[in-house]
Amino acid sequence: MAETGTAPEYKKYQSYHLNVDPEQDDKATEIKLCHFSRPHMRAFHCSWWSFFIAFFIWFAIAPLLSEIKETLDLTKQQIWTSSIAGVGGTIFMRFVLGPACDKYGPRILFTVILCFASIPTALTGLVSSAAGLAVLRLFIGFAGGTFVMCQYWTSRMFTKDVVGTANAL
Repeated sequence: MAETGTAPEYKKYQSYHLNVDPEQDDKATEIKLCHFSRPHMRAFHCSWWSFFIAFFIWFAIAPLLSEIKETLDLTKQQIWTSSIAGVGGTIFMRFVLGPACDKYGPRILFTVILCFASIPTALTGLVSSAAGLAVLRLFIGFAGGTFVMCQYWTSRMFTKDVVGTANAL
């Protein structure tokens, strides 16, 4: 019971399936890969699965570049320009998504970025110029920024003793 004059501590869950450290905001002190218990392991699995989808979006165009180069009669310089645009989109989003995670949390941002980045990926077949390819890869590059949300989400779920392992997995 809370002391008189202080607000009671709010906890969404009364008990957890993993051991937690109440001194570290009820973060998990262990990792059980084959469990999907809430909130720790479910967040862990949603995080890596979402990043896998983002990675798939991000690199979906790479195996097609030789065919795109030939079909659109592009130079090597134009292909490199589109690659730089893709990396630039990723770098830009990493700066934007860090503070946005602090404000909105990783789940909402993951959803928005994955939905947004899937649109230009689906439109890849409609590209008809070097400029179109560069713009398309810029927007697809936004998917690479999901690395920030993946690390943030996992870091919020595990204690400092196991967070490095969780992020590495």
